[in-house]
Amino acid sequence: MRSLSIVVLITACFFSCHAPNPDDGKAIFYYNEASGISSLDPAFARSQSTIWAVNQLFNGLVQLNDSLQIEPCIASSWEIRNQGLEYIFHLRRDVLFQDDPLFAGGHGRSVKAPDFVYSFNRILDPAVVSPGLWVFSHVAKDGKAFKAIDDSTLQINLNEAFPPFLSLLTMQYCSVVPNEVVKHYGKEFRTHPIGTGPFVFKFWEEGVRLNMIRNEHYFESENGHRLPYLDAVSIGFIPNRESAFMDFLQGRLDFISGIDGAYKDMLLTREGKLQAKFKAQSMTMQVSPFLNTEYLGFRMDNNPSNPLSIKEIRQAINCGFDRARMISYLRNNIGRPANSGFVPDGIPSFDASKVKGYDYDPARARRLLEKAGFPGGKGLPEIRLGTVASYLDYCQFIQSQLAEIGFKIKVEVNADAMNRELIAKGQQAFFRGSWIADYPDAENYLSLFYSPNFSPQGPNTTHFTNPTFDRWYEQALLETESTQRIILYQKMDSLLLAEAPIVPLYYDQSVRLHHSNITDLGSHPMNLLTLKRVKKTPS
Repeated sequence: MRSLSIVVLITACFFSCHAPNPDDGKAIFYYNEASGISSLDPAFARSQSTIWAVNQLFNGLVQLNDSLQIEPCIASSWEIRNQGLEYIFHLRRDVLFQDDPLFAGGHGRSVKAPDFVYSFNRILDPAVVSPGLWVFSHVAKDGKAFKAIDDSTLQINLNEAFPPFLSLLTMQYCSVVPNEVVKHYGKEFRTHPIGTGPFVFKFWEEGVRLNMIRNEHYFESENGHRLPYLDAVSIGFIPNRESAFMDFLQGRLDFISGIDGAYKDMLLTREGKLQAKFKAQSMTMQVSPFLNTEYLGFRMDNNPSNPLSIKEIRQAINCGFDRARMISYLRNNIGRPANSGFVPDGIPSFDASKVKGYDYDPARARRLLEKAGFPGGKGLPEIRLGTVASYLDYCQFIQSQLAEIGFKIKVEVNADAMNRELIAKGQQAFFRGSWIADYPDAENYLSLFYSPNFSPQGPNTTHFTNPTFDRWYEQALLETESTQRIILYQKMDSLLLAEAPIVPLYYDQSVRLHHSNITDLGSHPMNLLTLKRVKKTPS
């Protein structure tokens, strides 16, 4: 009954009301953050909601474009020397911190290399307790990591080569902050952010509204026009996604990200396209790869009493259910069936023609079961699959199809925190997992299977161990030539498929809806929201 009322209200509202915000001619971009924002300090930019806000207020040395290419930002150029152990960055001289009374005359001062030395050392400071500490795990120790050669030249020294390091520096943790402002406000810098970004903090009533205005002194330009184009950004905090979607339909929000299950079928066709009635009302939908692999994992403990320790059992599960049908039925074809490896579509090394995964092949699954000693599932004990409530439908779909082959799967639903704890402690032999990229390099995914990274200290929750895989992984860390590194990544991914410590389910996609008067919103495989190039015309 509730779902029907949602459809009726949305349909009636969409065709009868459109109440745009009265902005007095100003181009103000409105969006909602259902999960809220905990801080505007880049040192704590861990959640997507905080990352999105921080991305409007701050900048780093380098940045990622929508194709995941690393581009200059505050650093105009750089060199990598000494076999990947030394990075030299040359800074622009026209970048200013935003105005603040703590600066001379209240006007923002120039950003200089010592500002980055301070900002990066702050992330490493144990007193700050930044969740971004791991970003600098490869830098030199004993205070030798960061050096200002002069005001416009920064040197970063690593204690070991790490080819993805440059992409790590695109993360919002690595934004530059002014030491005098941070030291003055201390922990309250979270509500008094001063950065260099395209927008300037104006007002924040937590849980109600966050407003930013155009930075008139922003350093980046496009086609001779100083960015940004928008006059302001206004973020609301409506926790109910259905209510937020109603606001979007009425023109009170300019865009929404993601599609809630409550209105998924009403909004999308089974093929994942926008329904015609919404297209007719000048709504645009953008679908693009999102660097997230959804999967099932096995605990690789070589326990003779555990049937999952048999490779053929794991392979049979991999080819015993129809990923394409699952995505069509449960996600309206938003997402790509994971018929390749663990590294998802969107990562530069992804190549489905070279890393071949599992297709739906019940006949092969039955042959594998027989080879494992359980023809038709006879004698095969019950297998427990741990998950959380939001993924119950997927696990039940897999459970149903595997039952046709001879598997007896029992799905156990746990609270999110309990599920994570059980996986970390190795108390689930079969579990649902997902991995969203921290940075756009296949190493970020393959590190989950490097044997020294065993949980709970590291991300290797499957406890997969393979000397060949480890050797290739270590070779890739030393390989500075990207083509050769990609070859190693693809060999590692193929080896994972053969040993089957995981069951890749699907590669995620991000969905963005916006009105026709919004242009140049762009899409991003990291699902990063960048508003400096967005234009909004009167509706």
